Amino acid sequence: MTTPTRDQVRRAPKVLLHDHLDGGLRPQSVLELADECGHELPPGTADAESLRRWFAESADSGSLVRYLETFDHTVGVMQSESALARVARECVEDLAADGVVYAEVRYAPEQHVSNGLSLDAVVAAVQAGIDEGLAAADGRIVVRQLLTAMRHQARSMEIAELAVAWRDRGVAGFDIAGAEAGYPPTRHLDAFEYLQRENAHFTIHAGEAFGLPSIWQAIQWCGADRLGHGVRIVDDITEGPDGEPQLGLLAAYVRDKRIPLEMCPASNVQTGAAESIAQHPIGLLTKLRFRVTVNTDNRLMSQTSMTDEMSALVDAFGYDLDDLRWFTINAMKSAFLPFDERLAIIEETVKPGYAALAASP
Repeated sequence: MTTPTRDQVRRAPKVLLHDHLDGGLRPQSVLELADECGHELPPGTADAESLRRWFAESADSGSLVRYLETFDHTVGVMQSESALARVARECVEDLAADGVVYAEVRYAPEQHVSNGLSLDAVVAAVQAGIDEGLAAADGRIVVRQLLTAMRHQARSMEIAELAVAWRDRGVAGFDIAGAEAGYPPTRHLDAFEYLQRENAHFTIHAGEAFGLPSIWQAIQWCGADRLGHGVRIVDDITEGPDGEPQLGLLAAYVRDKRIPLEMCPASNVQTGAAESIAQHPIGLLTKLRFRVTVNTDNRLMSQTSMTDEMSALVDAFGYDLDDLRWFTINAMKSAFLPFDERLAIIEETVKPGYAALAASP
C-alpha cells in the first residue's frame, strides 16, 4: 500500500457534494466586491492576506458568533447579479484547478435579495457565472446548483418550488441549513412532501451540531436522500461485549440503505463536532463501510480544498489511492445527477484517472 503524495491527491479526480458558495470566496474578490458595493469589512483587513487571516482566525476562534460573522461579509458582497455571477465563475475555476470533476454548490437564494433581486434573478445570475466557469474549464468539470432554505426562516416552500422550476436548467436539488437546535427539519415538512411529489432530490443538514433526533427526523419524517454532515450518527454506535462496534437501529438503517453522509472533516473540527481529524468519526464510519463522502463545506472559512481534505485523511488514517477512489465513487454514486451521467463520469473520468495515477506515481 503506497501512501499518495499531495501532488497525486491534487491530480486525482475528485467529487464534491457539500460546498457552500458563500463560504468559498477568494479574499481578493471580497475586497473588490466590498469596494464596489460600499460594504464595510472588519478593521485591519485592507489587503487580501490580512482579510484571509481574519476569516481563518474568526472561523477558528471557537466562538459561533464570530464564525457566523464571517458570512455577514461574504453574503454582504453577494447582493447583485454581477457579484453573484463573478463568485460562481471563480468557484468553478477554483474547483477545476483543484482536480474536482463534479461538484454540487449550494447557497440560500433568500440571503441574496437585500438589494431588490428576485429569487429567480439570483439563481439566474449564479447559473450565468457557473456557465462562464464551465466554458473556461473546457469539459474538465461538471457543476450543479443546490438551492438551500434557511431552517430558522419560513421560505422553504418557496425555495423548493424554485428548485423544481430550475431543475432542468442547472439546479440539481434542495437543502436546508442553519442552526439545528430548536429548528428541526420537520418544521419544513410541507416543502419536503412537495419535493417528493415532484420526484425531486434533496439533502438535509443534520447530525452536525445536533444529535440523533435530527438525523432520525431528516430521514424518517422528511425523506432525505442524503445527510449534510451526519457525523453524529456515531452516537448510535457502541462497543459490543466482544469489543467490536455495535450499530443501533438508526445507524444500521443508514448503513443498510446506503444513505450518503456528506462529511466535512476540517469544518467539523472548527465547529467542535470532532476534536481533530485523527479523531473524526469518518475513520470508524469508513471502516464500517457507511456511504461516506469527503467534502469541503466552506473553503474560505476553513482555508481548505478537496486536496487539503483528502491529504489530511491520508496523513491521519494512512489511506491510499484505492481509499480515495472509494470516497470519490461513493460521492459520484450519490450525486443528484441522472444515473447515466453519473455512470459516465465514474467510468470515463474517475476510474481512468485513478488508474493513471496508480500506473505512474
